[in-house]
Amino acid sequence: MKAKKLLSMLLALAMVFALSACSSNDEPKTSEEPEAREEVVVFAAASMTETLNQIKETYEKDHNVTLTFNFDSSGTLKTQIQEDADCDLFISAGQKQMNQLDITADKEVNTEGLDFVASDSRVNLLENKVVLVVPEGNPKGIKGFDDLAAKLADGSVLMAMGNSDVPVGQYTQKILSYYKLDETALANAGTITYGTNVKEVTTQVAEGSVDCGIVYCTDAFSAGLTVVDSATKDMCGQVIYPAAVMKNAKHADAAKAFLEYLQRDAAMKVFESVGFSSVA
Repeated sequence: MKAKKLLSMLLALAMVFALSACSSNDEPKTSEEPEAREEVVVFAAASMTETLNQIKETYEKDHNVTLTFNFDSSGTLKTQIQEDADCDLFISAGQKQMNQLDITADKEVNTEGLDFVASDSRVNLLENKVVLVVPEGNPKGIKGFDDLAAKLADGSVLMAMGNSDVPVGQYTQKILSYYKLDETALANAGTITYGTNVKEVTTQVAEGSVDCGIVYCTDAFSAGLTVVDSATKDMCGQVIYPAAVMKNAKHADAAKAFLEYLQRDAAMKVFESVGFSSVA
């Protein structure tokens, strides 16, 4: 009798263990948590706003990365980086601002001995063009840079340009120097207004608050402005956009991967659609 009772107890225990095992095996397996998206912080010249936002849509679909952009004048961005702002990748509208952060650059440019640029990552990414634009209808009938120079000299036009710490402003200064025009005298005479970045100059022209402005051809395209002339290399040199990963980048590998992508055909087609070109 005792043996039968013991056998019944053993059978009952065996059934409990079997049911427990089945229940455990029948539980749905949970999938692994998706890998967290890596954030890449990109500081880029204001003139790249439209193109980089377009590229962002495609890139984020195909990569486990979130791109966060900070668009402003290259001078402002350089200062922010110098003050230890989080930045993985810097794309400047001029060599000067990049050189000022690059320890390998000429000491006459990098006067403070700043060492923020991972020099082995630095590339000349794009070339742009400096153009003369006018409001709709071109009320002052400005024909080109030669005509502008004459009208500035006699005080018959109001021109918008970038500040001296903005690359487009620095290119404009070279154009004024080419025509032997005194910027300070023109500003004092009230024939020049300024913008803190190229977008502000573009806006002044688009709104018709000035008679003309000097901007990049890419911004003229994006704003639908009328271009009446393009500056030559003799007038202001080449307009090169250097790009580099920062030494203190929190996501250096992801930033390098994005910079490599920007040099491929898919990204270049977007850049070329608004007037950028690869560096000759």
